[in-house]
Amino acid sequence: MKDIITIIIRLTLSCILAGIVMGTTLIFTSNAKKHNEHANEQKTMFGLLGYTKDNPAPESSAIHEAYRYVVTKDEALSVGYLVPLADKGFTFITIDLDGNFLAANPVDISQALVIEEKERNKVIGAALGDDTSLRYADKTIIVTDNGQRIAYLLPGAFPGFKTFISMMLALDPSFAILGLEIMEHEEDPGLGGEIEQDYFKNQFKGKSFAALKKLEVVKTPIPTDFLKALEAKKSGMSEADVAAIKEQYMDKDIYALTGATISTVAVTNGAKAIVKKFAYRISILDNVLKEQQIAVPF
Repeated sequence: MKDIITIIIRLTLSCILAGIVMGTTLIFTSNAKKHNEHANEQKTMFGLLGYTKDNPAPESSAIHEAYRYVVTKDEALSVGYLVPLADKGFTFITIDLDGNFLAANPVDISQALVIEEKERNKVIGAALGDDTSLRYADKTIIVTDNGQRIAYLLPGAFPGFKTFISMMLALDPSFAILGLEIMEHEEDPGLGGEIEQDYFKNQFKGKSFAALKKLEVVKTPIPTDFLKALEAKKSGMSEADVAAIKEQYMDKDIYALTGATISTVAVTNGAKAIVKKFAYRISILDNVLKEQQIAVPF
């Protein structure tokens, strides 16, 4: 009996020790994953804006994040934005579905913790009260230089041929596309997986907001000269020649990937939807900020 008890105790201690080791490993792994994801996102953002190690962003530039929420109070829906203030801190602005200002609540959270969704949700919830429920929707990244907006960075996801496709779009202040990057997908290699290739992504680059709104997909091969311009890194074309050729196709539709029309349409419609919705939402937010004289750094 004594031996059995000893064995049980040893097994129990072994399980506890294993649990502690596994839990600690999971925490460190999770933190490392978050760090890598954030670093990858930062690298992608700067890349879309044309910044590299050899051409770093100017010190006068800054990145600001606005977090959008769906707010429910007394069974009424509204939209909320957590935005940084020009002087210090954050405020949560609530806007009804008609675009009218409802409230602005100060939110006490640090720059370090605001990127953590759970912590952010908890602090916003405390600021709004127990009778309000929140659902995080998305975030907008506003890039400024000397306080002036120079770009928007929009993460987004939408259904692809197999699962969801995750992308990031860079827009100029007039909502023209500066660049597009596929962040994650499970499309078939050699078919839909080609959405991550330059010759596909670069078709969107430079499209104006007006052109984007009516953008469609055509099932014809990419013209040879346009393909070379889209793959300038491979073809070795000069910047002047690339610009001249791209200008001819700026108002054209998107050429479908061979054997992957569904994936092509998914990315095209996804980009259109993300930009159109954003243009509408940012105009409402800007109007509210101006009317309520809420000073933000962007």
